[in-house]
Amino acid sequence: MTRRTTIAAFSFALAAAAANETQRGTVNHDPEVVARSFAAFAEVNVRWDQDYVYVEADSMPRHQMMVGIRSWNRQVPIPQPYFGSNAFRLPLRPRFATSTVSGKESLFRGAIAVAANGVPIFNPIKQDGRTDTNLAGELDIFGGHAGRADDYHYHLAPVHLADQIGSGLPVAWALDGFPIFAYSEADGSEARNLDWLNGHSHAGSAYHYHATRQYPYLNGGFRGEVALRNGEVAVQPRARRVRPFTRPLRGAEITGFERRGQNSFRLEFELRGEEHSVGYTILPDGGAKFVFTDGSGQSRSEVYRGGRSPLEGRARERDRNRRQRGDIRRRD
Repeated sequence: MTRRTTIAAFSFALAAAAANETQRGTVNHDPEVVARSFAAFAEVNVRWDQDYVYVEADSMPRHQMMVGIRSWNRQVPIPQPYFGSNAFRLPLRPRFATSTVSGKESLFRGAIAVAANGVPIFNPIKQDGRTDTNLAGELDIFGGHAGRADDYHYHLAPVHLADQIGSGLPVAWALDGFPIFAYSEADGSEARNLDWLNGHSHAGSAYHYHATRQYPYLNGGFRGEVALRNGEVAVQPRARRVRPFTRPLRGAEITGFERRGQNSFRLEFELRGEEHSVGYTILPDGGAKFVFTDGSGQSRSEVYRGGRSPLEGRARERDRNRRQRGDIRRRD
């Protein structure tokens, strides 16, 4: 299917859903159409059952990560096991909530959306409930960073993905089941008359969110029903921590990041005019070895042992999913 045909199919699906939304207060998504939102990224696996679309990925995008961060927490991106029972879950029949959830008042922990490349998206406001991560200089040039579990995620709408998937397709999906588009509508026109959650519906289109250049940047909460627990989405993937979280390194600016092998990475940063680096390798048991090199060239190592490798777990879950194709299908 060509990109133009895919975009046309998605626009038609939104129009069909709009009629349903008016009649019953719910939206019925075609799972195959939702799956095509992720089709540009082979590293993302999509499957579904009667109730949900499940999105599987390791949270490691193709683009360069971390570069441009000026306020660094000293965490680094490590592949995460967002597969099988730990996959993202998008409802196929999202329903409008009787009481909306505000991202200014809660949702300060955990994901609120998943990008088309399988990367989690968190509230732009961090866990302290007041700091805008974008304005604080905590994000890289793509709007992401590594969290306390060394889990890479975005805090802004990933509008850069529109260049790869086409402007007529959503760049992400909120966990309430509504799509998130970039700055334009599916037909290329400018998004107008957004509500306080950055969403709207209009003639020929069911409810959806949009990216904006100012806060809230993406969905400012949830218009649809979502089960919450302790102020975050109750059912969502959980990151796998390899080491204890670290403390911010004031004055450091990340200048480079590269993948040096399938499971080997190097991050470079500048501190008080000197170049430093962190090299790390994911071990077969799921742990990691870190090598920290300071501005004088002196190095020290830290090794953290793990249990089952997240990469091994991913392979096992995929094999299990293939065996279940009779009732859960995988995207083509």
